[in-house]
Amino acid sequence: MASSRSVAPPPRLPASLLVLERGWLSSNNVLCIEDEEAALVDSGYVTHAAQTLALVEKALDGRRLTRLINTHSHSDHIGGNAALKHATGCRVLVPAGMAATIAEWDEEALLLSPLGQQAARFQHDATLAAGDRLTLGGLEWQALAVPGHDMDALAYFNADQGILISGDALWQDGFGVIFAELLGGDGLRTTRQTLDMLAALPIRAVIPGHGAPFADIGESFERAYSRLASFESSIERLARHALKVMLVFYLLEKRRVQRRELPGLIASLSFPRSVAARYLAMDEEETAEWLTADLLRAGVLQEEEGWLVAR
Repeated sequence: MASSRSVAPPPRLPASLLVLERGWLSSNNVLCIEDEEAALVDSGYVTHAAQTLALVEKALDGRRLTRLINTHSHSDHIGGNAALKHATGCRVLVPAGMAATIAEWDEEALLLSPLGQQAARFQHDATLAAGDRLTLGGLEWQALAVPGHDMDALAYFNADQGILISGDALWQDGFGVIFAELLGGDGLRTTRQTLDMLAALPIRAVIPGHGAPFADIGESFERAYSRLASFESSIERLARHALKVMLVFYLLEKRRVQRRELPGLIASLSFPRSVAARYLAMDEEETAEWLTADLLRAGVLQEEEGWLVAR
């Protein structure tokens, strides 16, 4: 049966905005061009830093990168900050709420050590807060607080052309994992508030943190609200989703893990260990068995001579 989902053509973005669409290990990079200078939004994962530098250098085409702006502090968005700052001397601007965490390089608060992720330490030069206005690519943007996936996250909205740089607050098929709810915070309520705020804006195009820019705005909000409602109705469903995302992301970087070593990996990482115990009443052995079976059945992983491999 053919899908009933409508397919909107991709949005036509201004020539001053160049989206470097990346895989799911690295966030998209948005290059905003102004004459002989440019700014970049988000920098990808640290193990892709050399690739990020090459992509950005080519896109700059001789221009000077003067600013690097982050939507939020997760590893796949800040991982190239240090390399870009070292290579170009650009100023790094981060959301005000994450400034202290960055300055102290708190790997637990950055969700690095709890999830088995990494990033290169960097120093920021300035902060941005909700309500701030900035010029990117010759356009005026307003910073918007979009808590939920990351409680200190900002999105950037250009009202004149209805363009939203959303980070992980809104994707074409949903949004990023609501970590805060599973860590004892208020992530579900704030995610709904964020979606309500964004849905009230005259958005005509979204540049997400992952995936291609899209213009099917109404449909994307329907899918986001549907996903949120499913998590609101079952915290267990959110927990299972988060654990699957955690393992898949880990394997996107590591490429494979021995099946017999998966319980030990889960035991060594505070996030999957605590989430599985608290919300699913499972130990690391049970969690590993369930994750393996579920992701193999879904075709996300395959098993090769005892290795679990990301497809």
